[in-house]
Amino acid sequence: MTDALAITHDAERDLHLERLVDVPVELVWRAWTEPEHLKAWFAPRPYETIECEIDLRPGGAFRTVMRSPDGEVMDGGAGCYLVVDRPHRLIWTSALGPGFRPQVPAEPGEGAGFEFTADLTFEAVGDATRYSARAVHATPDGAAAHEEMGFTAGWGTALDQLVEHMISGAGR
Repeated sequence: MTDALAITHDAERDLHLERLVDVPVELVWRAWTEPEHLKAWFAPRPYETIECEIDLRPGGAFRTVMRSPDGEVMDGGAGCYLVVDRPHRLIWTSALGPGFRPQVPAEPGEGAGFEFTADLTFEAVGDATRYSARAVHATPDGAAAHEEMGFTAGWGTALDQLVEHMISGAGR
């Protein structure tokens, strides 16, 4: 990872989750980059990810569709990969669509303020992985809205589900 790719942490505009997980770095990478694995853990239960599109290259699409326990289908919209550095780093953004095309901001009430860039790093620590997920927002209000929506709890629960899925043998 070069300094040119460094994202300076801003406590007012960024949300961060970091943990050491007992999963090898290559399996964490697969969990994030193979649709059949991502669908198994990405949405905190009882929500589920029912569709996933991954075009794993800079400019490629990252898209998920989730279903709530009452059957509501929520299309997360397409984002765009910015950095793909196997198996150590993924950066994708909801501000751009595939091909680096700017997205039209959501209308108020339709997820407005949740455009963000996800910076994911995976560092091997023996047979475990130091997992870091940072959600970078344009404004403090965007970060606060994302936290209120459940970033810390939701992404933490999803990470627990990633670990469960990948060590159960399903991810091997």
